[in-house]
Amino acid sequence: MSTRIEGSTVPGFASLAEVFSSAFTGHDAMGAALCVRVADETVVDLWGGIADPRDRSPWTKDTTSVIFSCTKGLVSILAARLVQDGLLDYRTPVATYWPEFAAEGKEEITVADLLTHRAGLSAPRDLLNVEDVIDWEVVTGRLAAQQPLWTAGQGHAYHALTHGWLAGEVIRRITGKTVGQYFDELIAAPLQADAWIGIPRGARHQVAHLRAGTSLTALVAQQAAARVAGEIDWTERAMTLGNAFPPELVDATGGFNDPRIQAAELPGAGGIASARALASIWSSTVVETDGVRLLDAGTVADATRPQTEGPPIFGGQPPFPRWGMGFQLPSLAREFLGPASFGHDGAGGQVAFADATHQVGFAFLTNLMEAGPDHRATAIVDELRRILRK
Repeated sequence: MSTRIEGSTVPGFASLAEVFSSAFTGHDAMGAALCVRVADETVVDLWGGIADPRDRSPWTKDTTSVIFSCTKGLVSILAARLVQDGLLDYRTPVATYWPEFAAEGKEEITVADLLTHRAGLSAPRDLLNVEDVIDWEVVTGRLAAQQPLWTAGQGHAYHALTHGWLAGEVIRRITGKTVGQYFDELIAAPLQADAWIGIPRGARHQVAHLRAGTSLTALVAQQAAARVAGEIDWTERAMTLGNAFPPELVDATGGFNDPRIQAAELPGAGGIASARALASIWSSTVVETDGVRLLDAGTVADATRPQTEGPPIFGGQPPFPRWGMGFQLPSLAREFLGPASFGHDGAGGQVAFADATHQVGFAFLTNLMEAGPDHRATAIVDELRRILRK
């Protein structure tokens, strides 16, 4: 039985509904949403499937979902706006804004190092649990006191979760606001976007329930089997922080399904949003959207110059992502639309980005988390590229 798709497309973009519908093929109890804006016009706004597989409740026009590392893209917008406003300099040592960070030889680590996964703090040396990660002061205090895992700037490794606390604390020191407060003030409220870093209690009923798909479960099992006994797997710890999250990031009631995690401000992966909200946010970085323009062209150009690419310090298999100042750039790992695209994808299949050439804001979200290569969003982006090149 095919999944019922709801929503709308404008003339010229109807084929995206067909590709979106095909993303559900072979995936039971999956929910998803797609929104695309072009030159401040919503050209695609679609949703379908199951928001909560436990009771088969449907994904509706108001459903939101955890966006995982797409949150890093939002935090990178915040940092870029501070640069644009003259309050932050990417090349300045972090300790200038956050003096305690200078411990253990970290005096020269720059804001750019933090944002580009080169700070040597991709994982905590000490194991963290759920109670730790929902306490901002505990995590930022541990990271400030920690000795880097490698010499900062001399290699990179994906700061899967720590990225958010590191960048978020710099933002807090500059603005006097938590990253969630600053995000709401600068972005969500002006755009009237259903998006949060730390969701309020009154909005929790809209959040889709997450489930690990078969490919993700198989990948986690494969990685566990390859792990060497007695050796710390720093890549695995970057995702779990030790005892805070399951390797899949979710289980029936825990991980990013845990209401405590959703309510906490976890700017590395804990954002919650609708696809409609994300498309509007990314659109507003490249064109005035609903009366809001977040970044000017010069700021975007500076923030999207390539900074980090190639094999990470702890190994891994290609293709490898590329980053600017926190923004994920087009690569074989995530192609987006073209050279003028920037954004961030997220665990399990989430994709959100802007494209300056075509004035696009794009977002695809799903609650059925699969491992790569995941062609669900990729096929949609490929079709959008074909349409825009006509």
